[in-house]
Amino acid sequence: MNNYTVKLSDKGTIAVDDTILVKGAQTAAGSHILEGFKPLFSAEAVVRLEKAGYEMAGKTHVGEFGLDLVGEFSYYSENDNEETLKGAAAKAVASGEVKAALGVDMNGATRRAAALSGVDFLKPTYGTVSRYGIISCAASGEQMGVYAGNVEGIKEVMDVIAGYDEKDGTCLREEKYDYSTELPISGKKVCMIKELMEKADEETVARVNAYAEKLRAAGVIVEEISLNIFDVANTAWQILMTAETCNNVSRYDGVKFGYRAAEYKNIDELYVNTRTEGFNFLTKAVILYGSDVLSKNRYEDCYGKSLKVRRVIAEKFAELMEQYDAVLTPVCSKSAYTAYEIDKAFGVVFEESVFTAVANLIGVPALTSGGVQLMGKAFSENVLLSLAGSAERAGK
Repeated sequence: MNNYTVKLSDKGTIAVDDTILVKGAQTAAGSHILEGFKPLFSAEAVVRLEKAGYEMAGKTHVGEFGLDLVGEFSYYSENDNEETLKGAAAKAVASGEVKAALGVDMNGATRRAAALSGVDFLKPTYGTVSRYGIISCAASGEQMGVYAGNVEGIKEVMDVIAGYDEKDGTCLREEKYDYSTELPISGKKVCMIKELMEKADEETVARVNAYAEKLRAAGVIVEEISLNIFDVANTAWQILMTAETCNNVSRYDGVKFGYRAAEYKNIDELYVNTRTEGFNFLTKAVILYGSDVLSKNRYEDCYGKSLKVRRVIAEKFAELMEQYDAVLTPVCSKSAYTAYEIDKAFGVVFEESVFTAVANLIGVPALTSGGVQLMGKAFSENVLLSLAGSAERAGK
């Protein structure tokens, strides 16, 4: 974690991941191409926390533009030789180095990192927390969220950062949200998804089943059902995410800010050399795939169809939520990730994102707690936090 001093506080310290702007502190989204970029203003969430008396403790590494599994391919990471992969912000919270952390969930990396480190992460309903001041890649599905050691910590931070911000055009107009971790949960209905359970290893399945038993002990009805929308949702989100990322990172060309190639003869070479040297292999793969799905010959079959799939998935999920209060799933296929080569990253991340993509695609809340994931309909954070809170208390 790169430390800097803001002010002393008795409310606790908050880490900020490297895709979130903090005035005067390098914010590079884990990428060489943004090396040296120091913003002139802070993200709205950071400003609100500082005004509330929290101390911003430092910046934490993320994988370049948040595209990898848990942050393993940050240009600035000091942990390249670690065999077991864990996210920096989640590790800082798990170790007690900070009270909580802010992270941007674009493709599930934050939720996976929280599960592997044994902490909580909430990706709230899209539009409830201002995106002003994040380095945006996939604006239609990325959302700032909170890491904390438990649901009470998440509630505390969400009470500060959630609410309308006129500077963010995607922010909903609700002035304030009231979060709770203690709603009555007896009689609530939760479903487990057979197709996702089949994609996880035995240890992960056992963890989800054990979590389900904790909920049942609290009076929650937990049932396993079959619902085959998650592979389709993942494919649709990867298409939309790569297309949006391709457009958004096109601004990094070595002209106005960030890294600039040392050798070039003309403007075209400046662009090509800067991007060749500044982006890692995974980002380049995402750019190429995004360019392809946006091309004239592929636009309607890929990008246009994915937008239609988004609507269908939203309708199917809404139908599911008429019968259940939450969905309980694995958040990863395994209990630990081991180091791998970056040239395999595009496929690896695609496969793992089947557990997380629905929440990004349709903007519903998703909570990682106890190494598992709870999802619900829009604005159902209190139900998710209360279910997780019950399980956390049962685990003590």
